[in-house]
Amino acid sequence: MKIITANLNGIRSAAKKGFFDWMKRQKADVICIQETKAQEWQLSDPVFHPRGYHAFFHDAEKKGYSGVAIYSLHEPDKVIIGMDWPEFDREGRYLQIDLGKLSVVSLYLPSGSSSEERQQRKFAFLEGFSPMLQAMRRKRREFILCGDWNIAHKQIDLKNWRPNQKNSGFLPEERAWMDELLGPMRFVDAFRQVNQEPEQYTWWSNRGRSWDNNVGWRIDYQIITPGLGDKVIDASIYRNERFSDHSPLIIDYDYIID
Repeated sequence: MKIITANLNGIRSAAKKGFFDWMKRQKADVICIQETKAQEWQLSDPVFHPRGYHAFFHDAEKKGYSGVAIYSLHEPDKVIIGMDWPEFDREGRYLQIDLGKLSVVSLYLPSGSSSEERQQRKFAFLEGFSPMLQAMRRKRREFILCGDWNIAHKQIDLKNWRPNQKNSGFLPEERAWMDELLGPMRFVDAFRQVNQEPEQYTWWSNRGRSWDNNVGWRIDYQIITPGLGDKVIDASIYRNERFSDHSPLIIDYDYIID
């Protein structure tokens, strides 16, 4: 089973850069997309509906903002749009499909970099999301939570960690939350199951020559329940083409969808 997650920073812009041509070549079982920045009615062009894939969208109410999508080769048993949390559901941040005993989620956590107010809303999201994650662990299902979490967990996960310790995305409180997620809650960072190498990043600032010099952050994850921990076969970050300020994260699992 191949799962891809990609923050496209505009699905229409990424399409023009060849994302869907690349996606079709991957033959992935599920592709999770964040920051579609479009309403579903704006995606009538066939390029957004590749043959063989079932497509699902959760748009933000605000045009040109946020939004998540999932493309699946397999018809889901169930589709869950939103978290039943109006404040953040209006921003189009959560979409889940159930495939047999597996749930795959496309998730876009808030960023706090634009203002202190937004950072406080990010903290509120983390606090409110924790009970939802704990509820997932109690279910007799496996979960793959794909997406842009907007947090680099450890020093190895960003190039310039020292000057960023006071910046959103690498604050002590955010990192402590990730410690809890990957510690007591027993979720697993699928990428680090098979790749412990440094300088493995998924996002690069548009300032300077961050992409050229690989001055990046690893903020895109596939976070999985522990039952899938030993099922991760391979993990890679695709950088041969650039569709967005993020790169697709590709993970292969020794798992057969029912």
